[in-house]
Amino acid sequence: MPVTVRIPGVLREATAGAKTVSLDGATVGDVLGSLALDHPGVRDQVFTADGSLHRFLNVYVNDDDVRYTGGLSTAVSAGDEITLLPAVAGGAR
Repeated sequence: MPVTVRIPGVLREATAGAKTVSLDGATVGDVLGSLALDHPGVRDQVFTADGSLHRFLNVYVNDDDVRYTGGLSTAVSAGDEITLLPAVAGGAR
C-alpha cells in the first residue's frame, strides 16, 4: 500500500507539477529513494552526496519530524503521509 509524499512548490517542476506522489516503501529512505528514482530532479534537493538527508530539508511522517524518529530508517505504513518542507533561512538585519 502506498505512502503519500507531499511535494513543496520548489520541487514540483521535477514532479511535473504534482503536489503529491504515492509511492511504496517500508521506511522513509525507501520512499524517498523511490521518489528520487522516479523524479531524478529531486535527488539533489533531498539527498546529500553521501546519501543522507539534506540538512536544509525538514521531513515529517504525519506530524513527526524524522530527525527524532530514526531519520531515513523511520518506518512508514500504508496511508502515512511524508511531508517535505524546505527550511527557510533569514531574519532581521
